[in-house]
Amino acid sequence: MKFTKMHGIGNDYVYINAITEKIDDGSELALKLSNRNYGIGSDGLILIKSSDKADFYMDMYNADGSRGKMCGNGIRCVGKFVYDKGLTNKDRIKVETGSGIKDLRLHIEDGKVTSVTVDMGQAITDPTKIPVISNENEIIAMPIEIGGKKYEMTCVSFGNPHAVVFVDDTKELNLEEIGPLFEHHDMFPDRVNTEFVQIVDRNRIIMRVWERGSGETLACGTGACASVYASIRNGYTDNKVTVELLGGELVIEYDEKTNRVFMTGPAVTVFEGELDLSLFA
Repeated sequence: MKFTKMHGIGNDYVYINAITEKIDDGSELALKLSNRNYGIGSDGLILIKSSDKADFYMDMYNADGSRGKMCGNGIRCVGKFVYDKGLTNKDRIKVETGSGIKDLRLHIEDGKVTSVTVDMGQAITDPTKIPVISNENEIIAMPIEIGGKKYEMTCVSFGNPHAVVFVDDTKELNLEEIGPLFEHHDMFPDRVNTEFVQIVDRNRIIMRVWERGSGETLACGTGACASVYASIRNGYTDNKVTVELLGGELVIEYDEKTNRVFMTGPAVTVFEGELDLSLFA
C-alpha cells in the first residue's frame, strides 16, 4: 500500500489514496501507523476517498484510532495531495468532511501547492452542538477549576470541540498534566481539544494545544480558528490574527459580514513510501 507522510506546520498525518487502495479498518490502521516507534509516526491517519457531494472526502483518524470529524492542518494537506498527484487540476476544490463540506483555495508555485486557504465556516457556539454539558446559551469566559487552578474558558467548535483558555505565558504550562484533565472533564461528553492562548498584541497570539486522542501536538488548525474566535469574542484581538504555534504560524481571518473564519497556512510533503501490511497484522 502506497502512503504519503505530510504535515501542516508540524501537525503530521499519514495520507493514503483510498480511492484506489482498499482499507478494511481505518481505525486499527491509524493506531498502528501512528506509533512513532513501531509504525511510521504521526498524529493520525487521513484517507482520501471519493465523494458524491464534493470533489473529495477526507476520512480522518486520531493517533489512538478514534475518528475525527475535521482537521484544519490535515485538510490543507489533502488539497496539496490531490493536486500534486494529479487527482485534480483545479485550484479551488470542495472537500467533504465529517463536519460538512469545506471550500479550499490552493496557492500554487511551479506546479506544486505551497499553501492553502480554507473556508472553515461559521463558529459553532451552541453547547449542545459542540458538545458541552451546560445550561448556558454560549460559553464565553466561563469560570472553571481544573487541577486546583481557576481558568476562564470559552468553548467553540469548528468541526471539533474546543475549550480555549487564556494564560499569561504558554511556556510555563505543564500540558502533560493539565491537558488530560480538560480532555476527560465531565463537561465534555466527546472529550475536548484544549487551547492555551497567550495574547501578544491585537494581531498576534501564541498557542499551545492538547488534542483529544493525540496529546500535545505541534499545531492544530481548528484550534487556531477557535482561539482567534475566542480572542475576538473576549475583546483581545482584531479580526485578522497570526497564530504562533510550536510548529509554525497560521493566519486566521474573521469576516464579520458572513460570520465565517478563513485559515491560511502551508502544506508540506515529508516523504512517500510503501507499506507491507502483513507486518502490521
